[in-house]
Amino acid sequence: MNAIQAFFSNQVLWCAVAAWFAAQALKIPIYRLVEKKWDLGRFFGSGGMPSSHTAFCVSLSIMTGWTAGFDKPEFAVAVVLAAIVMYDASGVRRETGLQAEVINDIIEKVFVNGEPITDVELKELIGHTKLEVWGGFIVGVLIALLFVLI
Repeated sequence: MNAIQAFFSNQVLWCAVAAWFAAQALKIPIYRLVEKKWDLGRFFGSGGMPSSHTAFCVSLSIMTGWTAGFDKPEFAVAVVLAAIVMYDASGVRRETGLQAEVINDIIEKVFVNGEPITDVELKELIGHTKLEVWGGFIVGVLIALLFVLI
């Protein structure tokens, strides 16, 4: 099998991509339910419910274990990667988003001679809450199960 055929037949990779896509797509109706408005741009944004990074890595881990074996080093590497991504999503990236909110509030409130210091807003929706990470975990598990069962 040549490299291109191998790439397109890699079920582990395509399961992870499907989980990412599903999580990103779910952000649109969930945002609508919470914020009461449609924002199709949520598909391309980071942050929000569910975590697509988590869904991506969790489905990758499950499919790696399923195809290579749950007792293999490849599965262990995938699980460690998923744990790091979930920790980072709910820790460092979340704090960065909270800092951006505070800075944006300061920018909005501080005026010099009646003019704002700057009108550039920082991106606030960067990280995830623990609930959003768990949402991504569930999406990753469900997509991996669909791939295994189909």
